[in-house]
Amino acid sequence: MVRSRGTGNSAVERIQDLILVEGLVPGDPMPTESALCERLAISRSSVREAMRTLASLDIVEVRHGHGTFVGQLSLSPLVDGLLFRARLDDGNDLRALREVVELRIALDLSVADQLVGFYRDTTNPELEGLVEQMRALASDGRPFPDADAAFHTALFSHLDNGLLRQLAQAFWEIHTVAVPLLELPPAEDILDTVDAHQAMLTALEAGDAEAYRQAVHAHYLPLGRVLDAAARAQGAAAEAAVAEPA
Repeated sequence: MVRSRGTGNSAVERIQDLILVEGLVPGDPMPTESALCERLAISRSSVREAMRTLASLDIVEVRHGHGTFVGQLSLSPLVDGLLFRARLDDGNDLRALREVVELRIALDLSVADQLVGFYRDTTNPELEGLVEQMRALASDGRPFPDADAAFHTALFSHLDNGLLRQLAQAFWEIHTVAVPLLELPPAEDILDTVDAHQAMLTALEAGDAEAYRQAVHAHYLPLGRVLDAAARAQGAAAEAAVAEPA
């Protein structure tokens, strides 16, 4: 039986302890509900409630018809909560998205030296191919979120810091969810974003950390301009509503 850490230990904590004690990893099957009740000395209703909580945190994954497994332990629930909190504070969705973008920029800049250390004097056909895919889509006036996400995932894949990789992926996911919800118009200079991806890769392969940082800022400029325009439009609409006679 997995021992509780104290008399106030919750069912959620006990199941987390069990995962650690058993050395389970993402994708491993969890013990059955009956086995958890017996091993943890808790009721079936407590197990079910705990599993719902753990599933919401991506600590476990319920696959209907197959059972329950250890989840992928992503940070998406954390970021979703942070974005919701930012929106709840004042209802300003644009500011919340801008804060997410600022965090993405900070992460991209923070790993400049590490990335240069890995990519200096290398060639990367996979990343080059993703840039060309983005360019072809942008030239046709089509968005390229999948290729963009694949580029950043591949770029960061060699970093030793797994938590940093997860944070970058989580912020990217919430970014891609928020943009359509805000119904922002596509950036007119989206090809500049494609060029910035190429500049990031070129700088890293040349071992130029400062050029990489400049390219990171250029990467986010089109989105920044869209956010600025949307904020101005939002402000003008608010002023018009105030000025409108009752």
